[in-house]
Amino acid sequence: MNKDIRVIIPAYNEERSIARVIEKIPSHLVKEIIVIDNGSDDHTTAMAKNAGATVLNQPAKGYGNACLMGISYIEQTADDKTGIVVFLDGDYSDYPEEMELVILPILNDAADLVIGSRALGKREKGSMTPQQLFGNWLATRLMKIIYRVNFTDLGPFRAIKWNQLKTLGMHDRNYGWTVEMQIKAIKNKLRCTEVPVNYRRRIGTSKVSGTIRGSILAGIKIIWTIFKYM
Repeated sequence: MNKDIRVIIPAYNEERSIARVIEKIPSHLVKEIIVIDNGSDDHTTAMAKNAGATVLNQPAKGYGNACLMGISYIEQTADDKTGIVVFLDGDYSDYPEEMELVILPILNDAADLVIGSRALGKREKGSMTPQQLFGNWLATRLMKIIYRVNFTDLGPFRAIKWNQLKTLGMHDRNYGWTVEMQIKAIKNKLRCTEVPVNYRRRIGTSKVSGTIRGSILAGIKIIWTIFKYM
């Protein structure tokens, strides 16, 4: 593999799953796996380091905060500015071994941003809550109406060209991160596509969809972000 491919994995209290995620990432594909420990109070950092990842500590809570730290780290350390950045969750709900499918459209120069769509793939029963399914449907429907784009998912498993990621000027610090990236990609005329990815029940309880409060806050932020960039 001649591309500089780096993986960013935000993680909060994922000591039971993070090593399994790292071990399933195809080692021949990636140059570096970067885990951002987002204020965990368990052994997430130790487990990730033992599995071979670079670990950064971001005490400011928020999915976007963790991703932004990963981007800043790559900007300071990567020699190849034409590489690919892959985003992946640390809860073992995604299938890291499917990474080659996610990056393939970029390697073939057919896309700049690839979303791993859980809606197009096979989902284990119970892997997504009813509020997640409805939220994804509503958000992608609104994006189709407002931005005339046919996304089916806001899934966290995604890949983007490094130089294109930098042009987006990402800044959301929590729940709006994924939808912000997709909207800005469209507005910046990036070539976007989706590939089917499979999805399973996560290890542990979700910090967002696992609570009513988290689901409501995430839903509000996602909808607000969609209208913000009109």
